Amino acid sequence: MEASVADMAIVERKTEGNGLSSNSHKVVSLFCGAGGLDLGFTNAGFEVCYAADYDAAAIKTYNRNHPGNLGRVVDLLDTTVEQLCDSIIETCGESPEISGIIGGPPCQGFSRGNVGRHAEDPRNQLALKYAAIVNSFYHKFGLKFFVFENVPEIRAQKNKSFLEGLRAKLSLNFDIYERELNASNYQVAQARRRLFIVGVHKSSSLKSFEFPAPSPLKEKVVVDVIDDLPDPVYLSNDLIAESIPYHQNHWTSRPKSKRFQTGEMPVGGRSFIQLDWNKPSRTVAYGNREIHVHPNGRRRLSIYEALQLQGFPFKYVLEGNMSQQVKQVSNAVPPPVAEKIAESIMKQVL
Repeated sequence: MEASVADMAIVERKTEGNGLSSNSHKVVSLFCGAGGLDLGFTNAGFEVCYAADYDAAAIKTYNRNHPGNLGRVVDLLDTTVEQLCDSIIETCGESPEISGIIGGPPCQGFSRGNVGRHAEDPRNQLALKYAAIVNSFYHKFGLKFFVFENVPEIRAQKNKSFLEGLRAKLSLNFDIYERELNASNYQVAQARRRLFIVGVHKSSSLKSFEFPAPSPLKEKVVVDVIDDLPDPVYLSNDLIAESIPYHQNHWTSRPKSKRFQTGEMPVGGRSFIQLDWNKPSRTVAYGNREIHVHPNGRRRLSIYEALQLQGFPFKYVLEGNMSQQVKQVSNAVPPPVAEKIAESIMKQVL
C-alpha cells in the first residue's frame, strides 16, 4: 500500500499550466516538516530540489507524498552552511540555479502554546541559522528570494531585540516584507494566523512586494470540509494503518472523559476545545496529543479531519505514531496559503 501511494507522488504538480521541468524555478525547503509549504509552492509551479528537517517521521511523510525521495533528516544546528551546500549540490546537481529558500524554523521559543517560552530558548537559534544560510546561498547560488514563516508572537515586545537582530541579518542582501496572514482568508477552514517574511534580492527592480489578497469567495467553515466524512476508527493496540477504511489517517483516540458522554465541554482551558460547525476551526495546534473536540462533542477530531482543516488534499498521508502525526499536522503551513504566497512571488519577483 505504501509503495503504491509513493509511486503516485501525490503532490499536485500542475505540469501543463505551470510547466514543471528542468527550466522551472528551483527552491530549497528547510524545516520542511510534513511538506505543506512545499506542496503550495509546487502547485504554483516551483520545483523543490532539496528538503530538510530533523524529524525523521516528518521526512518519511514528506518522501511518501512528494516525488524524488528528496527529503533528508538534517539537524541544521549541528550542520554547517558548507555541509548543507555540499548536500544540496549532491541532490540538485553541480552549480544548481536555486531561486529561493522556503521554511519555518521551529517556533516553540516564541509560541503562545509554550508556557515556558523565552527569547533565549536555544531553538530560537535556528531562525538565525536560517538567516545565515539565506545570505550564504545568495552569494553561492544567486538566490532571488526567501520565505520565512513563524508565529505572530515572535513580534511580541519581549522578543523585540531578537527580532531586530534577525531582521538585520535577513536584510543584508534582501529587501524584506512582513505580513501576518490568516489562513481563513485563503479558503482554509481554520483561523490560523502566522507571520510571513518575504525577502527579495536587492538587485531586483521590484519597488514593493504585495502579499496575496484575501479570497473573494465565501469563508470556509468546519462544516464545509468534514461534515460528510464517515466516523473514524478508534486507536487500539492492534490497529494497523492498512486496516483503516476511508483514509489511513482517519483515526482518533477513544473518548474516555465523561464529558464525551454528554457532549458538553467546559468553557475556557485548552484540553477540551470544541469546534463550531459554522465557524472556521481554531488554530490546529495541539498539546499533549489532545486534539480539538469534534463539533458533535462526542470525540476528538481524527488526524485526517485535522489535515482537511489545514487544507491538505485527500490523498495526503502522514506517517509515524500518534504523537508524531499530531506534531506534523500541527506544525504544517496550510498548502492553500503557501500556494498564494508562491504565486505572488512567481508574478512579482521571477
